[in-house]
Amino acid sequence: MHEGVANKLYGDVRQIVLDTETTGLDPRRGHRIIELAAIELEGRQVSPRRFHRYLNPEREIDAGAVAVHGLTYERLQNEPKFSDIAVSFLEFIAGSELIIHNAPFDLGFLNHELELLEMEPLHNVVVDTLKLAREMHPGKKNSLDALCSRYAIDNAHRSLHGALLDTELLAEVYFAITRGQESLLGEEYEPKSLQPVALDVNVSRHKLHVLEANDEELAIHMQQLDEIDNSSKGACLWKKLDGST
Repeated sequence: MHEGVANKLYGDVRQIVLDTETTGLDPRRGHRIIELAAIELEGRQVSPRRFHRYLNPEREIDAGAVAVHGLTYERLQNEPKFSDIAVSFLEFIAGSELIIHNAPFDLGFLNHELELLEMEPLHNVVVDTLKLAREMHPGKKNSLDALCSRYAIDNAHRSLHGALLDTELLAEVYFAITRGQESLLGEEYEPKSLQPVALDVNVSRHKLHVLEANDEELAIHMQQLDEIDNSSKGACLWKKLDGST
């Protein structure tokens, strides 16, 4: 299981979905952030708490970037600069686990902006949903649009990229990607912090008692397997191993 998923399931971690839009592709060539969005997750839902700003990049925006997000320098000239919102942004994400699609891109820009202000880079734990998707769907397209299509998430209103809209869609994608992990623990599972436990692993000194599942328990088990199989589009290994498919 991915470290970030394990943290959420087994520890009470504040999670924030984050996205940026930029003037171009490479901060090392002077490109800057022009839109920054971060929304908080509360359990398996999107919280009303969010941070969203358009930013004045203090430079022109590449034509290719404008074609992606539709934001022009003329539109952004009167918006605040990153230096104006840096402290409030850092306060919003402090101590949280960040969920980002293609995390190296966004983190590269954020840390570049912080470096320009002579501030420390981000130290948050990060879950890269692109990495998760590639592990789950190797060889397939794993863009945000492709994942929305795969998991039947409505993105018809996404004619252009936008940081706030993309965080909302990514939250739904993240819920879909991790749904199988949560279903194994049951819908009423509430995460608790793990405590170290000393285990006596000398099995030879203990008599094992095997409890057979009754018909009702077997039916519930099969229902859970069906739900996992449906959400993973037929990739449930347990059903294949026991000959259910």
